[in-house]
Parts: sequence; structure tokens; C-alpha cells
Amino acid sequence: MKALIVFGGWAGHEPDKVADVLAGALRESGAAVEMSNTLDAFNQLEPLVDLDLIVPVWTMGKLAGEQGKNLLAAVAEHGAGIAGVHGGMGDAFREHTGFQFMVGGQFVAHVGGKIDYRVHIVDHADDVTAGLGHFDVTSEQYYMHVDPSNHVLATTTVEHNGCTMPVVWKRTYGKGRVFYSSLGHAAAEFAVPEVLTIIRRGMLWAAAGKGAAK
Repeated sequence: MKALIVFGGWAGHEPDKVADVLAGALRESGAAVEMSNTLDAFNQLEPLVDLDLIVPVWTMGKLAGEQGKNLLAAVAEHGAGIAGVHGGMGDAFREHTGFQFMVGGQFVAHVGGKIDYRVHIVDHADDVTAGLGHFDVTSEQYYMHVDPSNHVLATTTVEHNGCTMPVVWKRTYGKGRVFYSSLGHAAAEFAVPEVLTIIRRGMLWAAAGKGAAK
């Protein structure tokens, strides 16, 4: 399995450290991982075509030129999986609505900053969440705009308005698989076993779609 992690953007989300955590999880699962700290990694489509997985860890920022077109084409037309966490994928490239449509959601607010909250597993049969129970985290609780077609795996009850908000989901985009978890504000949060297990399994699920798309 070939994976590319592209990291950078807003420094508050520790993109370099989070990228290292995600790279370690993939390498422990046997993946060959390339890492890039520049969006120039998306300048050309050809290098992306052979990838099984793309992991953006890039809060905010802006896709320039053909970068957005190439990234979306790698997933939709060539079957690469895409997976990510927190603002690194759920608040990346705010001006690129096509990217947000692919992800299936976009960050709106996290009232109160870091708080204690519970994550509820709602699909216990899925391979990503199998064997996991509800668990507690201390992090930013993301309120997001979300696509109702997402296959939601975990939710939380948002403190400030009581709504049920998806935390973890999966979906397809053309030939590719998309996985997202709003957990993982900073690298230390992956010390919660469930947080790391979910993203590791999610990344592997997204990558596995490449073979099915051929």
C-alpha cells in the first residue's frame, strides 16, 4: 500500500506531529508512506494516480492552480482513498467547496474551546468501530456542516445546543473512499486508544478501496 501524507497549514493543530503519528500507524500496518510539507505535492495528477491513500493534515490554507482538480481527480477518477482528522481535513481549504463536498463536511465552530465530552459509537458492526465502546475525550468538540449521505460511525451531543453531531464517518466519492474523524486536535490526543484505533482503521479502509476500484 502506498500512502502520501501532506502536512502544514495552521500550526496550532501541530501538523508535523500529527503527521508523524498517522505515518507511524500506517507503517505499522505495512504501508509505504511518503510525507510532504508542501501543497506542491498536488501540482501534478500523475504522481497521485498510483497512490492507495492520501492523508491531508493541512488546516486552512489554499489550493492553487490545478492542485484541487488533481486531488479530487485522484480520488474520484482513479480510486485513491482519502482520510484525515480534525481541522487537518475537516477545516482544510475553506475556499474550495469541491474539496468540502468530497469530504462530506466542513468545520463551523467549537464553542468553549477544549472541553470534556463523550463519543458515542453508533455502528458497532462496522470494521472501523467493531469492538469499541463509547469513550470520553478532552478536545475541541466540532460543530460541522455535514452531508446527510455520510455513513456515520460515531456521534457526540454538542454541549452548547444539545444536537447530535457526527464525529466519525465514511463515504464514497466517485471511485474513491473517504474517511473522516473530527477527533485529533493535537498529537497528544492520539494517546486515547480509541482515537488512534479509529483513524488507523479508517485510513486502511479508505486505502483498500483502490483495489476494488480497479
